[in-house]
Amino acid sequence: MHKPPHLMNTSAPIVCLGECLWDMLPTGRQPGGAPFNVALYLRQLGQPVQLISRVGNDELGAELLAAMACQELTSELVQRSESHLTGVVKVNFSEGRTAYKIVEPVAWDYLQHTDQLRAAVAASRMLVYGSLAARSATTRETLYRLLQVAPFKVFDVNLRPPHYTRTVVKYLLRQADLVKLDQQELTEIMSWLGQPATEATALPWLAAHFQLQAVCLTKGAAGATLWHNNQLIQHFQPVAAPTTLGSSDAFLAALLATWPTGNAAECLRAACAAAALVATQAGVFPPVLTPLGIAAALP
Repeated sequence: MHKPPHLMNTSAPIVCLGECLWDMLPTGRQPGGAPFNVALYLRQLGQPVQLISRVGNDELGAELLAAMACQELTSELVQRSESHLTGVVKVNFSEGRTAYKIVEPVAWDYLQHTDQLRAAVAASRMLVYGSLAARSATTRETLYRLLQVAPFKVFDVNLRPPHYTRTVVKYLLRQADLVKLDQQELTEIMSWLGQPATEATALPWLAAHFQLQAVCLTKGAAGATLWHNNQLIQHFQPVAAPTTLGSSDAFLAALLATWPTGNAAECLRAACAAAALVATQAGVFPPVLTPLGIAAALP
């Protein structure tokens, strides 16, 4: 049974689960991983948030924890590993695309299920997860167990070849209440299912097939489309630099921060404005994302 947005406990934290790592950019390194970024932006937007991840008991892990503390992001649910190193991703930008080389295995591949994590997820407003954290058996099993107690589940698809399988992605779709994906991901998933990827038919088909409350398609320079309550809602606000690291995560954070209002069109407008705002701050970490900033960026 899907929980209507207006019945959500907005004082409960949003829990983001998955990779917490260092993005090795041509310009240097910065903390990253979609769950980390979404949690950071939610914190900037004044939302109670917790991050579930795992880092190595090494220098890079200590620096990640320090970066979290600096941003007032609690590390209470970030586990420490004695046997695996903190994750790193080598990021390159070329011809308008972002290429990732994601090292494995690393600490976040070995996230352990604990009573503490289970209690935190059960008491949360929603659980945000992606496909990358499910690449390894240990973290995948932990995620599957935590999905059993999550009150509202948000699947940030985030396909990163070769770190996913059709079987796992389909399972994660079946568990979700709200799904966010881009056009390339939509095209690939619909091809698995033998369906066309035209948004006007694909989004409602996905929602019906996987019993989703909402499906959100991000389109970079073309804005975004949301299927919710049997309506296809579109918003056009081009992102100046769609490849800007973190703009998609800012989009999701703003969407989730406003989701309990129940006004899907306003949620979509805020999300697009957040992505556009972060895209103007390329090279700055952390980008500044505030409710006032989003309001100012609205067309």
